[in-house]
Amino acid sequence: MLIDSGTVAGDLAAVEKAAAAAERDGYDGFSASETSHDPFVSLALAARATTTITLRSEIAVAFARNPMSMAVLANDLQLASAGRFQLGLGSQVRAHIERRFSMPWGHPAPRMEEFIAAIRAIWAAWATGGKLIFRGTFYQHTLMTDFFNPGPNPHGNPVIMLAAVGSGMTAVAGRVADGMLCHGFTTEQYVRERTIPALRAARGSLDGFTLCQPVLAVIGSDPQARAAAEVGVRRQIAFYGSTPAYRPVLDLHGWGELGERLNLLSRRQEWIQMGDLITDDVLDAFAVSGTPTEVAAAIWQRFGDIATRVSFYTPYAAAPADIAATTAALRTHQVAPTA
Repeated sequence: MLIDSGTVAGDLAAVEKAAAAAERDGYDGFSASETSHDPFVSLALAARATTTITLRSEIAVAFARNPMSMAVLANDLQLASAGRFQLGLGSQVRAHIERRFSMPWGHPAPRMEEFIAAIRAIWAAWATGGKLIFRGTFYQHTLMTDFFNPGPNPHGNPVIMLAAVGSGMTAVAGRVADGMLCHGFTTEQYVRERTIPALRAARGSLDGFTLCQPVLAVIGSDPQARAAAEVGVRRQIAFYGSTPAYRPVLDLHGWGELGERLNLLSRRQEWIQMGDLITDDVLDAFAVSGTPTEVAAAIWQRFGDIATRVSFYTPYAAAPADIAATTAALRTHQVAPTA
């Protein structure tokens, strides 16, 4: 199990320092999300500040762009990082695609499958010098002149990771991606009973397939710290639970009604009240809690046999010392059973 640093989404000026620190502290990966900044700009800065750590967009919104622009961005970052880049894609939800990005929405799973196929076709044309001929239902790419062709990438093409929750998008990840980015709003039961079976049905063997699991974690060395962390985690669970696209996770646990109530409150922007609806059993299903040693043990127990890479999802001001201690404990825990 590889351990990635948490996704960076805030201060653009701090990206290089954060990436360098993650590499220095022994993390295996560093990721940037598409929130208040473009993840590709953040990762270009991270590439300049590091030499060994894996760099991943987690996620870049596919439907806010087109396959050609995405292929160019990913190819450039693969060059800038000397082969350390992973293209993490996600669909986002309809409201954001239509109202924030003013882009078309419809048939997200088939569209994503074609989007990734188009990227691979573009890369293949660059690598081989062959004619670009991609004609699909949603995307068509049939023009590539030498002036715009960067040629084969000396580091090979980036791996493609796809974020998914529902069975349709999960099946797409299994068919056409190199790995899947699980959502932070998931549970061990959902991964084992829904995600893994859908991947196997689409792909067959999962050998060589990467499964990334961000883990919501309430980490604190003392009860006061954990109580403060709980508030942030409950609110984050409530925020995700209000989104209809993530309802299958709640439905599996019999909490569909909770999703309806959260959605109603979100329309009223009653964010604090939403967090109050997250009971202890819901919290325990979505998050691991405790001291750094206890959190590390819980992560290994839940995901040690299925996740290829993990990261800590801490939607609160987690103490750096607690994060470092949890990472150290998780590495030690991986070694202990076979010692």
